[in-house]
Amino acid sequence: MVESAEKKWYVLHTYSGYENKVKMNLDSRKQSMGMADLIFRVVVPETEEHETDKKGKDKIKMDKTFPGYVLVEMIMTDQAWYVVRNTPGVTGFVGSHGQGSKPTPLLPDEVDLVLKRIGMNSRHEELDVNVGDTVKIVDGAFTGLNGKVTEIDNEKMRLKVNIEMFGRETSTELEFNQVDPII
Repeated sequence: MVESAEKKWYVLHTYSGYENKVKMNLDSRKQSMGMADLIFRVVVPETEEHETDKKGKDKIKMDKTFPGYVLVEMIMTDQAWYVVRNTPGVTGFVGSHGQGSKPTPLLPDEVDLVLKRIGMNSRHEELDVNVGDTVKIVDGAFTGLNGKVTEIDNEKMRLKVNIEMFGRETSTELEFNQVDPII
């Protein structure tokens, strides 16, 4: 079989209600089986829903966008395919044409659409900054300003930065590709 050396996104079918368990199992297996260089991000597509309970308190509930499905970014090799396919809770790959055939990856536009809908970026960019570091904003409404990093969310590739505006410190949330570290 021809193996692709390129990272691509695939869709896993899971038992309904086991999506987060599959994510945990796969994240654990990729570390314990030495597959971190072939299996990258595992994403359960879900969105935040705000609702008010009977007592009038605001609650945040995570709502599955595609119940029974999990996205995985990986390089499709026989070994990676075997590890993912045999993860507890995974019933198979979507786009696989039968016993032993490799699945079809999602198209880049499809991945961008799904990840954007749940507030993530499809490009996995490394950003070498720590909390407390100063960054320069290179894209968006605050382009040209510098700010101090207060929070980093590697999974969603977002960070919170405090910038000074109108004599006050203001917190803003940015994507990794919107900032450059100041060295």
